[in-house]
Amino acid sequence: MTDPAVSITERIVQARSVDPHQANQFEWGSIQWLVSDRLDEGAQMTFGHVEIKPGRKNPRHIHPNCDEVLYLIEGELDHSMNSEIVRLRPGMSLFIPAHAPHDAVNVGNVTARMVVSYSSGDRQTVMLEAGEE
Repeated sequence: MTDPAVSITERIVQARSVDPHQANQFEWGSIQWLVSDRLDEGAQMTFGHVEIKPGRKNPRHIHPNCDEVLYLIEGELDHSMNSEIVRLRPGMSLFIPAHAPHDAVNVGNVTARMVVSYSSGDRQTVMLEAGEE
């Protein structure tokens, strides 16, 4: 369990101040984790910043142990879940239940930027097609 006695200032992470080389880089974009059980032992959620380059998509995958919430900050995505596709624009959020196959294609001209949150500190991913996440 996370120690409640740890100072609030010790828990602050500023995405812009973190070395960008710490982000996980992929051919389609990047993921920078800000909160997880790996970063703060006992954390009960995972939270991060994801970018998808224009014209690229992340591989189709599922999260077997947690739900996901995605909030799009910038760009435009065609996000698929199960057999449906929805166009996401800035300010829109999407709830993705555990086990739901999903992926996102950046259909815009700018990098799509979003924050993602998972209902487990130990977010697990199972890839359904070739690629890395």
